[in-house]
Amino acid sequence: MSAVKTEMLTDVWRRLLADPHKSWVLFEHGTCVVLMAPDGEPAEQATEILREFGPVHAGSPAGDFGVIDLEDAEGWVVTGHHHDVLTYVGPDEAVDPSEIAVGLFGRSKRHWDGTELQVVHVEDKRGAPDPA
Repeated sequence: MSAVKTEMLTDVWRRLLADPHKSWVLFEHGTCVVLMAPDGEPAEQATEILREFGPVHAGSPAGDFGVIDLEDAEGWVVTGHHHDVLTYVGPDEAVDPSEIAVGLFGRSKRHWDGTELQVVHVEDKRGAPDPA
């Protein structure tokens, strides 16, 4: 992935996950794993979660998805069967902006991230000071 694309995705997730104490890990195709209770190395913890909950298995909960139309950024977030695994779909990626098309594409991106497991950014907020 290009540095520009990684930077754009990182900026989007920073806007969407504005909680100053929320740690998260970004994967190559735009999937973000939010770590509600970071323990140890965030990239390793997120990789284990995505290894289990990223790949799509038809006919199982892993095939399910939801689509959130964003207010704080252009595009959508596609949810899956783990509430802390979210995938961003940008407006330039959606050939068809219907909910089903966006959801299927986001699910595909989650599958790619869940099988390739390429971490591109870690936002470790443990010990972050409270905003004044």
